[in-house]
Amino acid sequence: MGQEISTPNDTKNEDIKGVNKKNLKGNNGKGDPKENNLQMSKKIVQNSFNNSKLRPGMFIQNSNVVFNEQYKGIKILGKGSFGEVILSRDKHTGHEYAIKVISKKHVKRKTDKQSLLREVELLKMLDHINIMKLYEFFEDNNYYYLVSDVYSGGELFDEIISRKRFYEVDAARIIKQILSGITYMHKNNVVHRDLKPENILLETKNKEDMIIKIIDFGLSTHFEYSKKMKDKIGTAYYIAPDVLHGTYDEKCDIWSCGVILYILLSGCPPFNGSNEYDILKKVETGKYTFDLPQFKKISDKAKDLIRKMLMYTSAVRISARDALEHEWIKLMTSKDNVNIDIPSLELSITNIRQFQSTQKLAQAALLYMGSKLTTIDETKELTKIFKRMDKNGDGQLDRNELIIGYKELLKLKGEDTSDLDNAAIEYEVDQILSSIDLDQNGYIEYSEFLTVAIDRKLLLSTERLEKAFKLFDKDGSGKISANELAQLFGLSDVGSDCWKTVLKEVDQNNDGEIDFKEFRDMLVKMCNY
Repeated sequence: MGQEISTPNDTKNEDIKGVNKKNLKGNNGKGDPKENNLQMSKKIVQNSFNNSKLRPGMFIQNSNVVFNEQYKGIKILGKGSFGEVILSRDKHTGHEYAIKVISKKHVKRKTDKQSLLREVELLKMLDHINIMKLYEFFEDNNYYYLVSDVYSGGELFDEIISRKRFYEVDAARIIKQILSGITYMHKNNVVHRDLKPENILLETKNKEDMIIKIIDFGLSTHFEYSKKMKDKIGTAYYIAPDVLHGTYDEKCDIWSCGVILYILLSGCPPFNGSNEYDILKKVETGKYTFDLPQFKKISDKAKDLIRKMLMYTSAVRISARDALEHEWIKLMTSKDNVNIDIPSLELSITNIRQFQSTQKLAQAALLYMGSKLTTIDETKELTKIFKRMDKNGDGQLDRNELIIGYKELLKLKGEDTSDLDNAAIEYEVDQILSSIDLDQNGYIEYSEFLTVAIDRKLLLSTERLEKAFKLFDKDGSGKISANELAQLFGLSDVGSDCWKTVLKEVDQNNDGEIDFKEFRDMLVKMCNY
């Protein structure tokens, strides 16, 4: 993790949608006021529930999980100043995770705890193929636990040490993924502030198809485009001069990307020194060169992107989105369309077409299972399909990408699309978008895509259904109550009686709660499985 840096020079209330104002008076001003108020209350909660936005982060709550009951520790993957990372196996599903165990002895300062909780909150809201995924967060009397995927490829830093330097095409593939993650973060008003090779992990040991994951959001924060940040934090080699000056914006991340690209292509940092003070003095000048012998064979286009990333003044520094569109990135990654397994493609298209549900509870359960109970190996082919459709590389699918990508996938699948006019394709895509855009932001996020495209047989295994049921069944009673449902959806201020209309669609025996069989039947019916 980076740190606070000392520079060389430092010594109206809205109407509720769906509720007719006339209803405030009852039936034209007549009728029982209590009955009218109850009916209005039911409409309010039904509308609030139906319009609630589903995101994977809603399932990451400070739960009452007991580590030794849920997980079996296998081995220590690494140690740090705050704790250690343990390779652990879920006792119920058999899946393996990397669990960061942080001793509360080392999180005594208020600022340290705030940093940890802020990191958790940010990871809850970020859903991107190149950003680490947080599955669970819990604590006991002595430790905090953060559960994430196991990224077996190690740090990008170690890969740089091993290779010395990268070919341009490999460097472009890596920097494109970093920029994709940063584009997504900046779009969601999140700035990382400590990008460096140590905070970028390789998903697997597969060197031919490297997928990177941005980690360590301890120094990250929300930002506003109209306001400058002032905290002097980061890591010496990668920190931007505007951060040292104490007035900067989200483009401090772009400077760090420029430094990383320079290192990938040359094996050396652009701002070097024998100690941190000397490094920061060079960063503060912003002066660097391409005089190293390694750069003699590097293309002018690659150098051009580095220059644009390392512009001294933030206002003229290239944005993450524009960097993704840079000529060098496009040229180097133009042939990156990977081979897609046709049977997997056929199954995913069938699943996407069949996904139709207006039940928010069923959607939430499936999103949890698709985003939190699947492994890297299980989603490998779907990840390829998603990347194939993500034409601009920002980690989301917009309507235009869906139209273009859907046509391509149908052709790959062997379907004759010549008889389908654009209007027919667009209509089908609009139906798909409205069905699977669970957070209603106009884009298909990575987890949303996995949720609807994944093999239903795989997803609806007994072990996964049981774990999903336990998420909703907070008190472990074996049934999901109205209050538990309200808590999960963040609508706990609404009276529990009003949730009966929500439960009724699933509650087969009319006991006012949902048991495991009713829960399972709901999902099987929704998935046509």
